[in-house]
Amino acid sequence: MSSVDLSYTYFPEDYRWSHGVLIGLNSAPWGGAEIGEIHRIGLRLRPYLGDDTAWFREWAREAGSVEQAGRKLLAEGRRASAATYLVRAANYYHVGERFLQPKSEGLDAYRCGVACFRDAAQLMRRPRIEHVEIPYEGATLPGILVHAEPLPGRTGAVPAVVFFDGFDITKEIQYFKGVPDLVARGIACLIVDGPGNGESVRFRGLYLHHETERYGTAAYEYLANRPEFDPARIGVMAISLGGYYAPRAAAFEPRFACCIAWGAQWDYWQVWKNRFDRLDAGNLPSLSVPWQHLLWIFNVGTREKAMQKLEGFRLDGVVQKIACPFLMVHGEGDEQIPLALAQRCFDAVGSKHKTMKVFTRAEGGYHHCQIDNASIGVAYMWDWLESVLKPGN
Repeated sequence: MSSVDLSYTYFPEDYRWSHGVLIGLNSAPWGGAEIGEIHRIGLRLRPYLGDDTAWFREWAREAGSVEQAGRKLLAEGRRASAATYLVRAANYYHVGERFLQPKSEGLDAYRCGVACFRDAAQLMRRPRIEHVEIPYEGATLPGILVHAEPLPGRTGAVPAVVFFDGFDITKEIQYFKGVPDLVARGIACLIVDGPGNGESVRFRGLYLHHETERYGTAAYEYLANRPEFDPARIGVMAISLGGYYAPRAAAFEPRFACCIAWGAQWDYWQVWKNRFDRLDAGNLPSLSVPWQHLLWIFNVGTREKAMQKLEGFRLDGVVQKIACPFLMVHGEGDEQIPLALAQRCFDAVGSKHKTMKVFTRAEGGYHHCQIDNASIGVAYMWDWLESVLKPGN
């Protein structure tokens, strides 16, 4: 049994493609996918394994069909049903576009995904979703503010969490990482496309940099300045490469009430040094998108320049400054960031109230950011947030 991968691998020969299918599939509990629709995509893709243009084409094709069905329902006045179709279409458009480099061919599809989600949000009664713009250094960052569900007998300002993207996903995809379950517990969630992510890099020329606190503070202050949120109960979290973003933000923005690293980082420069060494030796590292994505989000043309940008992406000397309650969630079998690096980072965190949850092979959720079982990952995190942010008080 130990040699068998308990995770569902739709394309066993291709880590990246299987990982991409799971991003689609594990959004199903929150309305982001229908298994039968994704299976249709997968069947059409089997003859084209590894062809990222085909990947984009088939996901966009299914997204277009689902969107068209949703638009027809809307024209017939079926608003609730239309919303369920449009949110799935949004997810499919974005999952399909992720592998493209360069991005030019996929930008129209990406815009369709943003528009589908925005239109669906206006049709949905629960949760209440608001698209917002967060002031940031003379520009704005796009965000999706998912409002907290009211709790019985509870009035007044509510807690909230800022949720940043990772290396290669989007605020729309992030919504399907259990956010509806979080807001049902009375905790609002502001999902942000920070520099280097989502709309910010595609349409606004905001490229990735290592000083996460610059936009972390902007997001904190946006929420703190709105009367429905309690400034003393605003946390920060992020996923995957966000295991760098969120700890960095919490280290240098002390007003954050807590921090979750959903997947760990430690020395991202070294991670990419190791990956490039493997590529140069003719081996393929476990990557979630093509390696050229790294150059694009930094707006550089060579690996050497990207490595220079990565020199700031180290957490030693940073996480020691974290004082708020801290949670790290990691998978025992994470193929992108080994568990040993997660442990090294966790040991260095300065908070007196810190917890590390490692999902094991036996229980599931043991792959990168619980890609093999998102439900148990988010349930653990949301339980922890409830205990720290106390939405019922």
